[in-house]
Amino acid sequence: MREHVLLIGGGGREHAIARALEDSEADLYACAGNRNPGIARIASEFETLETTNPKAVVEYAEEVDATIAVIGPEAPLEAGVADELEAAGVYPFGPKEDEARIETDKAFQRRFMAEHDIPGCPDFETFDDMEAACDYIDDYDGDLVIKPAGLTGGKGVKVIGDQVTPEEGKAYIRNSDYDRIVLEERLIGEEVTIQAFVANGAFETAPAVQDHKRAYEGDEGPNTGGMGSYSDATNELPFMTEADYTEAVSIIEATVDALDDYRGILYGQFMLTSEGPKVIEFNARFGDPEAMNTLPVLETDFLDVLTAARDGEAPPELDFASQATVCKYAVPEGYPTDPEAGAKVQVDEESAGDALLYYASVDERDDGIYTTTSRSFAVVGLADSITEAEEIAEDALAVAGDEGLHMRHDIGKPDLVQRRIDHMNELREE
Repeated sequence: MREHVLLIGGGGREHAIARALEDSEADLYACAGNRNPGIARIASEFETLETTNPKAVVEYAEEVDATIAVIGPEAPLEAGVADELEAAGVYPFGPKEDEARIETDKAFQRRFMAEHDIPGCPDFETFDDMEAACDYIDDYDGDLVIKPAGLTGGKGVKVIGDQVTPEEGKAYIRNSDYDRIVLEERLIGEEVTIQAFVANGAFETAPAVQDHKRAYEGDEGPNTGGMGSYSDATNELPFMTEADYTEAVSIIEATVDALDDYRGILYGQFMLTSEGPKVIEFNARFGDPEAMNTLPVLETDFLDVLTAARDGEAPPELDFASQATVCKYAVPEGYPTDPEAGAKVQVDEESAGDALLYYASVDERDDGIYTTTSRSFAVVGLADSITEAEEIAEDALAVAGDEGLHMRHDIGKPDLVQRRIDHMNELREE
């Protein structure tokens, strides 16, 4: 019997998941609030619905006789979609609402780490009194990171000493409508993401990826959902050691051990400091864009991961191709502060050349595909080296052009990667 897999979500990450299942012995169905043309071409059927409405998702799952569901974004997890699917007899590869709090509630996340003695936790305090938080900033000896406790799409964090001054940080807190925030020590180092495939108390990890949140080249500008990312042909990034990777994985292991009945992806975002990896945050799903680095080099059938989880087994040992990847997002002009929609997308899956093209938030019309106000599409180069992969991605961006679009061309370029190496060398020598 062929599996009927329901994919929930319509972004670039979900397009990557769909591609990973395209050649599997499964019939793929998809639902999302937006119609992703890349997913629609792969799936047997695509339904537009509100994915944070558990009842609507379950009704569609039952309509297509889904046997397994893969939940891409964080918002449906927070809404309890996994709980309702499981209650309806559909296995969800994604944590239930309570376990998903490891991402959806940053105050819970930090307290959870502290209570379970999970290593890599920075100094932190949680607040529901905004004036008390401002007093803490005044009294703290050092720079702090301001984090809303809930979901903000990667755009709510402010870093004192980098993005804002202490006074600007306090003004941000006072002028926001957040009811809870977390203040934690600012970590200095290089950011690294490691994604773990978790099921039945066991896990397997993917190669490390470095995301680039800032909107503009040189890591300038406001935070975004992610402008692009790269991975190397090994588990480690060029500025990492094998010991760095192993230590980060040990933090993931401690977290999996402490979580009850977690299944799905556990994404550890780490700051590699002079003292080793520290946890910036955990996410309860694939990263976007990191999924587009990880899934194209996954040689193990992703369906085997899903069925093993459903059948009560540990994830199979994962094989990844020894290739580097570079992912670059194209976003609408003005993103993220004042995005302008309506530019025609000039590149498609054929004209992208050797690069992989992943659609994210686009509007498919009779005469073509157009941008919306969110990230539009990503191109991914795969090659033996980061430099070669970057060139493949750039060739695809050249086809896309830059009319109505903005990209970070520096992601994966040799000088940027070398700056990361030099930065870590300096920190280790201090």
